[in-house]
Amino acid sequence: MPKVTDPVENVRLALKAAGAPDTVRIFEHGVPTAAAAAAVLGCDVAAIANSLVFELSGRPLLILASGAAKVDTALVADQLGLGRIRRAGPDFVLEHTGQEVGGVAPVGHPGPIRTVLDASLEQYPLLWAGAGDHNAMFSISYEELARITEAEPLRVR
Repeated sequence: MPKVTDPVENVRLALKAAGAPDTVRIFEHGVPTAAAAAAVLGCDVAAIANSLVFELSGRPLLILASGAAKVDTALVADQLGLGRIRRAGPDFVLEHTGQEVGGVAPVGHPGPIRTVLDASLEQYPLLWAGAGDHNAMFSISYEELARITEAEPLRVR
């Protein structure tokens, strides 16, 4: 897939390449948090799929967590049989996703990232996820999100 410098366009290209519809919406005002996004979208904050980047031995681990969840990294590490998982800094996030913290999408990254999907999101028929910057979100079903990200469904809290 060709990469462009616009992270939102990279998300659109990734959705298209995966055979998913382009449901990206651009908002006049930023939606950098799950609470802000839920307020603008009129949905439950728990239906927001936050893209949280963690560091595991110098490699990125993307956890797509419900906006209502606080990720228990020890629980995730134990389920995956991994060592210590640490929250990644903004430079690490940008390097591995091509997107800034607060706008990270589940797709559209420069390369593949191991991804975990919060199993609690399955209860929502429609999820919303960041689309590459602070002003963009896209809608998707749990099943489609799992498919296009090749995520491992897990309990994250």
